[in-house]
Amino acid sequence: MNFISPAWAQVPGAGPQDLVMQLAPFAIILVIMYFLILRPQQKRAKAHQEMIKAVRRGDTVVTSGGFIGRVTKVIDDHEIEIELAPDTRVRLLRAMIAEVRAKGDSA
Repeated sequence: MNFISPAWAQVPGAGPQDLVMQLAPFAIILVIMYFLILRPQQKRAKAHQEMIKAVRRGDTVVTSGGFIGRVTKVIDDHEIEIELAPDTRVRLLRAMIAEVRAKGDSA
């Protein structure tokens, strides 16, 4: 009785086709991740940047902290001043704006 099976020699490294076939699933996964995750995220970021650049005096904004106020003054490209209540004005970074409502929209 022979308990040991014979060992057959294999060809070492079948060539460049073998490497391509091994890397193909990873490349496909990366392409899928780009179209399902990264591209929509870039579109949302671009839309948010355009939204905060278009903020004007009189617009109603919702901050990322949940405050709703009316823009009273545009200070510069990075800051605005909003009125949260009568005679209560605060300075706010434009990046902290979560939503811009049109003039006349109710809170």
